[in-house]
Amino acid sequence: MSIPLFDRWLANRFVNRIAHKAVFALVMLLCVIWSAASALHRPPAPAASAVFEEWPSEWDGVPLRPLALSEVEQRFAQQFPGAIARMTDGEQMLVLRQVHAPTRMLHPAADCYRALGYGIAQARLERDVHARLWRCFVAERQGAQKMRVCERIVDARGDAFTDTSAWYWAAASGRSSGPWQAVTLARRIE
Repeated sequence: MSIPLFDRWLANRFVNRIAHKAVFALVMLLCVIWSAASALHRPPAPAASAVFEEWPSEWDGVPLRPLALSEVEQRFAQQFPGAIARMTDGEQMLVLRQVHAPTRMLHPAADCYRALGYGIAQARLERDVHARLWRCFVAERQGAQKMRVCERIVDARGDAFTDTSAWYWAAASGRSSGPWQAVTLARRIE
């Protein structure tokens, strides 16, 4: 009885098992070399993206008053690839972050509130009266007042992101250009 050529070619023989693994290893090695070469030959960020833009003096027509950063925020700001400011319009607190380069140090506000012991509820996307899209949630913990928190990230072209991970990958891949401004609004609710 004769074995078909195709079955003979795929037969479980030592040479076939080694050949398939060797080809796979070669392809993986080429992928690693290509990734490393791409990372080394990435064009430098334009100098204009590192220029600081002044903080706004008003938010939605209401004057802003600067607030001091806490000790923890100051330490964080020293490592942050950009600048951080806290401000208030008398009704809500704004945390403004100007980001000069893609970074994992810009993370969702919900992560910060969870780290402070808050529970996160009612997370959803919302449009404000100016038709801007925000990611909002309610933060609450025992012994503290509930907070309504909303956040968004805007790039130099005016494109907005409500998801920090989506912003990071768009910025890292060059689909979004900086500087970026991340805005977090926090307001006490009853």
